[in-house]
Amino acid sequence: MPDLDWRAWLDKLGRLWRSSLQVRTVATTVLLSAVAVFVIGGYMSFSVGTNLFDSRRVDLTATSEKATLAGQRIFSEAAEQVSSEEIEVTMGDAATTILSAASTNAGTQFAILRSPGQDGPSTPADILTRGLDTDQVISPELRAAVQGSSELRTHSQSVSLTVDGVQQPGLVIGSILEIRGARYELYLVYNIADVAQTLGFVQQTLVFGGFALVLLIGAVTYIVVRLVVGPVQLAAETSEKLAAGQLEVRIPVKGDDVIATLARSFNGMAASLQNQITRLAALSQVQQRFVSDVSHELRTPLTTIRLAGDVLYDQRESFPPATARTAELLHTQVERFELLLADLLEMSRYDAGAVDMETEPTNLVRLVEDAVHTVASLAESKGSELRVVAPGGYFEAEVDARRIRRIISNLLGNAIDHGEGRPIVIWVDSDKEAVAIAVRDYGVGMTAAAMERVFDRFWRADPSRQRTTGGTGLGLAISLEDAALHGGWLQVWSAPGEGSCFRLTLPRVRGAVLKSSPLELPPPEETATLGVLDA
Repeated sequence: MPDLDWRAWLDKLGRLWRSSLQVRTVATTVLLSAVAVFVIGGYMSFSVGTNLFDSRRVDLTATSEKATLAGQRIFSEAAEQVSSEEIEVTMGDAATTILSAASTNAGTQFAILRSPGQDGPSTPADILTRGLDTDQVISPELRAAVQGSSELRTHSQSVSLTVDGVQQPGLVIGSILEIRGARYELYLVYNIADVAQTLGFVQQTLVFGGFALVLLIGAVTYIVVRLVVGPVQLAAETSEKLAAGQLEVRIPVKGDDVIATLARSFNGMAASLQNQITRLAALSQVQQRFVSDVSHELRTPLTTIRLAGDVLYDQRESFPPATARTAELLHTQVERFELLLADLLEMSRYDAGAVDMETEPTNLVRLVEDAVHTVASLAESKGSELRVVAPGGYFEAEVDARRIRRIISNLLGNAIDHGEGRPIVIWVDSDKEAVAIAVRDYGVGMTAAAMERVFDRFWRADPSRQRTTGGTGLGLAISLEDAALHGGWLQVWSAPGEGSCFRLTLPRVRGAVLKSSPLELPPPEETATLGVLDA
């Protein structure tokens, strides 16, 4: 459970990052400011620390040189002393003088050590501050540097001192003393914890100051972004409402700044769009009402003409040849006129959004077979063989059978008209999500420009071409609307001289969203002979 909570929290944070410009801007500004403050603060801390240490080392070096001179003066004045008691007293006086001249705080220590490898008496003996561990504080490298130097030359080294169990920074400065012809090493050990304290105070000030600066930058950025992004968010919300059809919404205008100018311009654009959309909607309603009214009004005289035409058509055998031919043409055109009126009424229903579906589980293979049997005689008269390829599978889908049958009939009629007497193959296949029907002919085909307009109303690729099925020019447009009503796709592939293929893809369950089609477009040729049903 904690792992799931952690993942959910990360997902929520990711969505907030992607969706909020304000969060991204403030977070990016704070992050970059923190990096800049860290770099600048680190540089300042390093510079201050280096300057403090160098300055303290210069001061202590000068102090050590004075202490060395003071000690050397005492030893030079006592050069004639012979007895060990006198030498020891002189060593004590010199040590006191050196420590007094070198002391900058109570923690200063010293050591006077005889350089090894010298001849002569080993007196005076080494002397050092009680508790000073020379092996730990004075490194061999420092001793070697001091031993190889001339008089009054100093050498320094940073060390770590243990004071009451606490590690503190220190500085050891070494030099040479000449005592009765022998070389002695003078080491002054200084505790520079005060420098570390000063540096710590500076670093603490930089940390708190940098943190406060980053917070201040974040707050200022938040306020500025809020002032800028707030109106943009309001404009986005208003745009969404306009897109949803709420044409009366507007952005409140406050002040005379750039944001207010943007709001006034947006409101002017919205008002202009509202006027245009309202005018076009009214014009569309008038047009739809006109088409619907004209279609309905034409039904009555058309019915009368149809009845009179049927009487003439039934008696055409008794008419002279020219009159009989006229009766046949009248009968054919009246039928086409009735189809055109029916299609116009159907398109007017789609335009008005007054179309309903009556769906039920339907076996599309049986639906295709019915449509194929309906046009079989027409295909035979054109010399086209109809083949139904149904590999088997799911097939049943929740559809409006009347509308799907109309789509298939339209596709078959187009294939017969443009198939040039070659075979026409109808594929039916499905998967768990969708069902597809493809009608493939091997006729004249279409160009890319023709494919872009093939679903336009009253458009024909070749207006001079004679149609066997007597179409109205609305068949594919209505088929596209029927497919969209089911939440499906009606797609076309074509190539000049290679024929055309129309593929209808429908979801198996009403309301489902299509992601892919069970059939390729066009289906592969090698499957044309698999699962062939008798048409």
